Amino acid sequence: MTMDRNESKLQLTIRARTRILAFLLVVSAGAPAQIRPAIDDLLHLDRLAQLRSFVKVGSFSSYDRTGGNDDGFSGKYSFIRKEGDALVIAELEGPGVITRIWTPTPNDSPLEFFFDGETTPRIVLPFRDIFEGTHAPFLAPLAGSGGGGFYSYVPLPFQRSCKIRLQGPKMQFFQINYGLYEPGTKVDTFEASPPAQSLDFREIRSIWDSVSEAIIPKGAHRELKQCTLAAGKSVTVFESLQSGRVVAIRLTPASAFAGTDRRLVLKATWDGDAKPAILVPVGDFFGYSFGDPSARSLLVGVESDTAYAYFPMPYDNSARIEIVSERQSGPPVRFTSEVISTPQARQKNEGRFYARWNRENPVPQGEPFKFVEVDGRGHLVGVILQAQGFESGQTLFFEGDDEATLDGQLTIHGTGSEDFFNGGWYDIPGRWNGRFSLPLSGALDYQKSLGRTGAYRLMLSDAYAFQNSLKLTIEHGGEGNRVPADYAATSFLYLENPPANLADLPPASDRAVNDPEKIVFVPGWNEPIYAFSFQNMSLRKQEIKVDSKDVRVLSIEAQGEEMFGPHYIAFSIRIPKTGDYLVSLDALRGPSQGTVQLMVDNKVSGRTASFHGTSLGQSNGVELGTVRFTAGENQLFLQLKADGESDKPFRADLVQIICKRQ
Repeated sequence: MTMDRNESKLQLTIRARTRILAFLLVVSAGAPAQIRPAIDDLLHLDRLAQLRSFVKVGSFSSYDRTGGNDDGFSGKYSFIRKEGDALVIAELEGPGVITRIWTPTPNDSPLEFFFDGETTPRIVLPFRDIFEGTHAPFLAPLAGSGGGGFYSYVPLPFQRSCKIRLQGPKMQFFQINYGLYEPGTKVDTFEASPPAQSLDFREIRSIWDSVSEAIIPKGAHRELKQCTLAAGKSVTVFESLQSGRVVAIRLTPASAFAGTDRRLVLKATWDGDAKPAILVPVGDFFGYSFGDPSARSLLVGVESDTAYAYFPMPYDNSARIEIVSERQSGPPVRFTSEVISTPQARQKNEGRFYARWNRENPVPQGEPFKFVEVDGRGHLVGVILQAQGFESGQTLFFEGDDEATLDGQLTIHGTGSEDFFNGGWYDIPGRWNGRFSLPLSGALDYQKSLGRTGAYRLMLSDAYAFQNSLKLTIEHGGEGNRVPADYAATSFLYLENPPANLADLPPASDRAVNDPEKIVFVPGWNEPIYAFSFQNMSLRKQEIKVDSKDVRVLSIEAQGEEMFGPHYIAFSIRIPKTGDYLVSLDALRGPSQGTVQLMVDNKVSGRTASFHGTSLGQSNGVELGTVRFTAGENQLFLQLKADGESDKPFRADLVQIICKRQ
């Protein structure tokens, strides 16, 4: 297809807008009742517990079929086949529905959607426009972007078949999730003309903006308790001896549960089962990032210092929710709990809610990390992951792909860890490089200096439904699961019957967050520059070849002094624990290199380190002195001078700053 870009976009947009999507998905399997599962999963959050009618859940993606890490860079694995100059990227036989489309590499080539064997596509839009949220049928909030990734959750149903084709020379990274129904199920294929009923995007936006109002029915019972949780004790925040369902759990203040020991545990038991259905450290259940409140998603997270969860939790005849302290000492934890419930019993087509925590420290070499493995019928509706490497200053473990084995078959294979969470391009500013929260996905944090990141993803219409078993894993490293790592995850799912293989929590001594003793900062590249001299100084990031190796440096060139005295530069760094830290520096040495000295409270401190040398080389681990840092954001100041005459031009080529807790 060749046409002027502006003309093409106008024609394609007009075509799409004149075919307002028939979002109504009607399924009638021999019964007169009509249901809209793909839409209701997005619109009616209170129905999340309903068991899915999918007989298969799967995906198309650009993952490297050889086991390597070319998951979309070259485009070699990014299509099924070619039709002329077009690339077929997905092809399915129905009945079924496309539930999710994701990419970090949208382009301007038209994306075409063919339904039920038609030769003319019903939807044609530039691939990039699908995610802008303004082009029908791909409208916000179901289509959007964030953290380097672009996503669409607009349901695209089909009765007989669906084919997706790119009219362009190259496709890179992508994932397309789908669900298939039992053969013979009647599905209303996406229609071009307006249907009798259509999804009101203003309604879904309103619901997503005020989830608590939408999910909590009028007249629901609110149980408020002022709780004092002593070390080694437990408090019951909710108990019922009759059928019903919990629709909300809130804990205030959320900061009362912050911390890295993971010894405060949320525990819930339905119907007197021998094992709890929920058994998760409190912070990890609510999406904390290594002990710090972080997530703010549609159904779970923290807002205004209140931890919340809005998963519907139906039960048959009894329920008990408690918070257990496994701390051996320390002050009591004081908080207010609010549990909201209704007398509506669990329906025959509903599962019971389960949340399980798993940690592998270290993740076994050569094997992926396991989120969850369970037998029975049910569906996975969300995961939260905290991932940490053993080497400060790198996060290469996040190259790994996710894999979902449903009912004994590997049906979903991802393209990278942040991709699974709707993001893209970790360690790149403006993309996956810090905290962000979207309704269905987000990053808990990204701290390269600590070798940490984390993420969450909720699954509504794209829930992983299974009839007999589920196993969800994610790799650590791009190939072979070789990057040493410490992974901890919470999985949220609904199960028809109590499973036999639910794991217990590991001992409290094996749950604590591991804060690194040595923290590596890459100044200017990964750590932001807080301040530097007002004048007579210039900065440049570059690679310099030293001893036949390319070394990344922050190059500082200065002369004389600035208006207030000697030259300086300061960096913003994040420290996990308050304490004294020995600061050392890796930097280049050479004929034009100057001296570096720590500054604390506007005074020089520690030794003056000279990097002057007769030839170009690198000096590592040069100790500058000890600084008292507090947990959180800190500023590290360095004073820079010429080695000799003060008005002589000089350089400082900084490679790494290392802070080691004393």
